[in-house]
Amino acid sequence: MPPDPARAAREVARTEAEAGDLGHVPRPREQTRLLGQSHAEAAFAAALASGRLHHAWLIGGPQGIGKATLAYRVARRLVADPRTLPSPDSLDVPEDHPASRQVAALSHPNLIALRRVQALGAKTLPTRISVDAAREALTLFGTTAGGEGGWRVCIVDSAEDLNANSANALLKMIEEPPPRAIFLIVSHAPGRLLPTIRSRCRALALRPLAASDVRAIIEAFPPPFVRPDAAALERACALSEGSVARAVALLDPATAAVEAEVSALLADLPEPDGRRVLKLAETLAGRDAEKLLATALDAIQRHVAAEIDRRQGEGPARLLALVEAAERIAAAAREAAIYNLDRRPLVLAAFRDLAEAAGTGSP
Repeated sequence: MPPDPARAAREVARTEAEAGDLGHVPRPREQTRLLGQSHAEAAFAAALASGRLHHAWLIGGPQGIGKATLAYRVARRLVADPRTLPSPDSLDVPEDHPASRQVAALSHPNLIALRRVQALGAKTLPTRISVDAAREALTLFGTTAGGEGGWRVCIVDSAEDLNANSANALLKMIEEPPPRAIFLIVSHAPGRLLPTIRSRCRALALRPLAASDVRAIIEAFPPPFVRPDAAALERACALSEGSVARAVALLDPATAAVEAEVSALLADLPEPDGRRVLKLAETLAGRDAEKLLATALDAIQRHVAAEIDRRQGEGPARLLALVEAAERIAAAAREAAIYNLDRRPLVLAAFRDLAEAAGTGSP
């Protein structure tokens, strides 16, 4: 059997751990197909065809809906020789095209990806993109673009990972961009970025995917990703809120068990089983339980949103109690993450606040 160039590129690219990795799921730059975001693709294609492609794009939306995949699709199209493409007016670049292989391996000389990468020998990923990493990456724009595409592309994935200094380094570059340079800035929360960065970008908001698109994307993942059980996949897609990343996480048995337990306890409000709440708190306080905690917090936020919708006729006081409880939980979660605090009090307080908002007592 002849070697598969795309698979070989993926294997080379897997030598380093990166933020956002999902086990055996292909990374965004390894995927040439994008579902459910045709409006965003059309916006890029129209700008490219017009010859007036803005130099900085802010690609916003929740995690796992295809923002980075779109950014790499655009990058492939810009660094590829348009004469070798099936349709110069489309973002499609064949998987076996040299530009596809180079982008998958991050080896194209006109592409730089600014992201969090685990250094060889390090035990963990860095928590932020450092200013040194940003400055080193941005040296690409001090050189002359080579190749037939003639574009130099910087993908920032994601803007939330920049610290203050690296964000300012990026700002300086997009304030005075060199010719035929484009910045594709992925952001999970565009409203939190520096206003000076937002004001210099063309904003493009991506929408959560339909559950059918989430399912189709997961079913198309190549080996070594293991095809999930049909019932588990159906439940994960239904709870995914349009996010492939969230659906993949819910396919993990431990994550699915936490989601099911949190949902069951929330269904018992205002009097959930106190012993089960304590056991859940112990589970979420364990080492390497960050993803499980994120799943629990997602379930809580979904519960609050559903309760607010259900209680629209109960008056503002009841709704305000729910909103304030959700805000306290979110603030406590951020504080616990920043200061590496014990998560047990966070979980116990969350159920206590939700029980009080529900109206009668606490666990």
